[in-house]
Amino acid sequence: MFSKPRAANSSSTPSRSDRSPVGALYAYFRQLFAQVTNPPIDPIREQLVMSLVSFIGPRPNLLSPDSTEPVMRLEVSQPILTFEDMEKLRRASTFTQGHFKSDVLSMCYPAEWGVAGMQSALAQLCADAEDAVRKDTNIVILTDRDVSVDLIPIPALLATAAVHHHLVRAGLRTRSGLVVETGSAREVHHFACLAGFGAEAIHPNLAFATLMDIRDGLPQKIEEGELVKRYIKAVGKGLLKVMSKMGISTYQSYCGAQIFEAVGLSSPFVDKYFDGTSTAVEGVGLEEIAEEAVRLHRLAYSDAPLYRNQLDPGGEYAFRTRGEAHMWTPDAIAKLQHATRS
Repeated sequence: MFSKPRAANSSSTPSRSDRSPVGALYAYFRQLFAQVTNPPIDPIREQLVMSLVSFIGPRPNLLSPDSTEPVMRLEVSQPILTFEDMEKLRRASTFTQGHFKSDVLSMCYPAEWGVAGMQSALAQLCADAEDAVRKDTNIVILTDRDVSVDLIPIPALLATAAVHHHLVRAGLRTRSGLVVETGSAREVHHFACLAGFGAEAIHPNLAFATLMDIRDGLPQKIEEGELVKRYIKAVGKGLLKVMSKMGISTYQSYCGAQIFEAVGLSSPFVDKYFDGTSTAVEGVGLEEIAEEAVRLHRLAYSDAPLYRNQLDPGGEYAFRTRGEAHMWTPDAIAKLQHATRS
């Protein structure tokens, strides 16, 4: 942890021992599963009863199913949006002849606010979302696309859950859809968490940009559109598998259901921003989450030669000398092989 804030473009880089033990916020959530012997649903053999169709926009009144004027909603075949889809949502009023109105809210806040500024930024974001919905905005888009050396992004999962629950408490959640545009979502678990805490659709802009960047280095030449299509298909298959563990067959049922338990987050933090989520193991709160966000921001925009061309891979999957600690290290394997031979 940093004892004193430093400029975002500082040339100094924190050593491994100076880093906070906090990881990505997604890692603190574990999805529940149905306590049965066999899987509740087989997402491959029973795919006919499963669906990733999502509806974006105001939700109908469940107490008046026979209403003669049903609420109009936008239907998407799956919740992962492309760049073209996001541009259409940003200009929803034009494409839908005024039936839908979207408002883009930034999940970033000034870097000079530091760790202490995240709570105020969250409060402001929730207030802006409430004002937008009260002004008849029926599609709220949360984005961290404008992250820069002067702007720190709030963790997308935290911002999504905070806005979702704030609108629920204000009695406005059913009047607007919630779309998240973030560079932090890249794995199936990330999308599942965002969906579980209220995101009707997600646009992983950095994941798509990365695919475009590595396209020329792939073994076979693939068009950009095909790359995006394959990624979306893979994420969709993963979401179906995740949903099936709880016996949920449609994305509409999974969205906002909070089929998660928190591990390593403090109860006051969970009760405020992830209301209704159980937490059996206490841990970090908003301050530590903010410290991690600030640390990652400084690493990304520092002048350190090591990170000038690429970011620290972290070592979560493969062992890295300066990465996360692993149970099995190359040194341990070498010693095990030596002991076996001798």
